[in-house]
Amino acid sequence: MSEERGHKTIEQAESEGKYIRKVRSYVKREGRLTKGQARALETLWDSMGLNHSDGLLTMSAVFGNDNPVTLEVGFGMGKSLVEMAKNDPKRNFIGIEVHRPGVGACLALAEEQGVTNLRVYEHDAIEIIADCIPNGSIDTMQLFFPDPWHKARHHKRRIVKPEFIESIRQLLRVGGVFHMATDWENYAECMLDDMSGAPGFKNLSENGDYVPRPDSRPLTKFENRGQNLGHGVWDLQFAKID
Repeated sequence: MSEERGHKTIEQAESEGKYIRKVRSYVKREGRLTKGQARALETLWDSMGLNHSDGLLTMSAVFGNDNPVTLEVGFGMGKSLVEMAKNDPKRNFIGIEVHRPGVGACLALAEEQGVTNLRVYEHDAIEIIADCIPNGSIDTMQLFFPDPWHKARHHKRRIVKPEFIESIRQLLRVGGVFHMATDWENYAECMLDDMSGAPGFKNLSENGDYVPRPDSRPLTKFENRGQNLGHGVWDLQFAKID
């Protein structure tokens, strides 16, 4: 049954006060803001926050330089993203996350660590990619541990699928890399299959499958604990060739 029944568009329905359920590639978990997270959102947003309503970015204007840009979708609480930005000051980073406490935590940690080459969105990644990121402007695209939607009937909600892959190809410069990581083997296999069949990409794995975790991707406590328990993590890197 269509979500738009009785209305011309979803937007029209919403303007009339109707709630329309939208299929998302994530589960939004609000949670409670700590005082530190709330303060960070209030005091740091003007300098580090980006808004969907601002439209298409000009990277040189956002960062004040022409350094390469890494875009990460779903940075969680931001610890790894801040660490990467701190370790690579000649690279610019943009993070997208819908979890408000995570955005606040990321901003607070960036301030604590003296990180200035990071900007963040609190918004749906699909809309940011479509409306705000210029084609050919991204050097590295990162998608680490996305929601696996592990039940077969939910696989359609997984973010890595052909239309998403093509949108990423458009954003990447030629030679730019799409880097994915997951701790769900089935999702890794699906990512590998979809990426291998996608036009314009080359697998950077010597064996045509997965790559060792690059030093640039920090090892999280969760991942380290999982490895100690024998749990696998799969990294994939595909370069845009045209």
